[in-house]
Amino acid sequence: MAKILVTGAAGFVGSRLSLKLVERGDQVVGIDNLNDYYSTAQKRRNLDELARFPGFEFSQTDFCDVAALQAVFTAHQFSAVAHIGAMASVRYSVKNPSIYAAVNVQGSVNLLEAARLQGPVHMLLASTGSVYGQSTPVPFKESAAADRPLAAYPASKRAMELFGHSYAHIFGMPVTVLRFFNVYGPHGRPDMMPWQWTLDILAERELTLFDGGALKRDWTYIDDIIAGFLSALESPSGYRVYNLGCGNPVENSEFVRTLESILDKTAKIKAVPAPASEPKITFADITLAGQQLGYKPVVQVREGLERFIAWLKACGSI
Repeated sequence: MAKILVTGAAGFVGSRLSLKLVERGDQVVGIDNLNDYYSTAQKRRNLDELARFPGFEFSQTDFCDVAALQAVFTAHQFSAVAHIGAMASVRYSVKNPSIYAAVNVQGSVNLLEAARLQGPVHMLLASTGSVYGQSTPVPFKESAAADRPLAAYPASKRAMELFGHSYAHIFGMPVTVLRFFNVYGPHGRPDMMPWQWTLDILAERELTLFDGGALKRDWTYIDDIIAGFLSALESPSGYRVYNLGCGNPVENSEFVRTLESILDKTAKIKAVPAPASEPKITFADITLAGQQLGYKPVVQVREGLERFIAWLKACGSI
């Protein structure tokens, strides 16, 4: 039975990963600083769900606090660290870059160093398909340079990846980087587009679409992301980078039309030019993850949105 540290355990991906781990019998120590970037009530609901499992232990710890983080590592011997916690959102990072440097870069280094001091801990770093920027040929391959990020968020995640490589190279620490693509589904963040667009449609508010909805995104359902993460957890080997996407980009206009169909309401669309932080397309080449991790996403956008809307209704959010 493994003991795994999960950062950002109260959030979207972190709570879903923690749930799968404890359901299969692993011990999970979850940390989260419970910041107010979005409603802490939702984070508390996620933690309440996890608290039912005796294998889950929670600590309100900020991994930017070196002393507090070291105390967690002193109290436990981990076989792996699933580093999910981060400041997310491309657009928020445009106006608040220093937070992303502090949390996503320095905070990640704090975790790498704590893991190094404890021993050969497998580090799994949750990154983003946004690191590929605008100039990478599609579909995005892990071998691409990914050296032209369009905003502070992907820049900070790419910096985290590079620190991970240095630790793997110098200290022999197994480090696995998982680049998530446009994750959505139940327990998602309220600031994410699927949630915001759903509320806009239901409230008959104007829904903003960049470039008239022509941007394409590789929407990836949360359960597929977690399945890929669990496979990577079982495969520590040097420094590895994997795309976890759906491999099927969908125009945002089509995504909205699918929401309209499910909600049986028509969106009021306001088309505006895309800001410089937004790439025209995200498109994961998932060949490598398929070959080495057995990764095979199964939930397409229509089914994923139906599940998401059902969850919103069940928890009283719409």
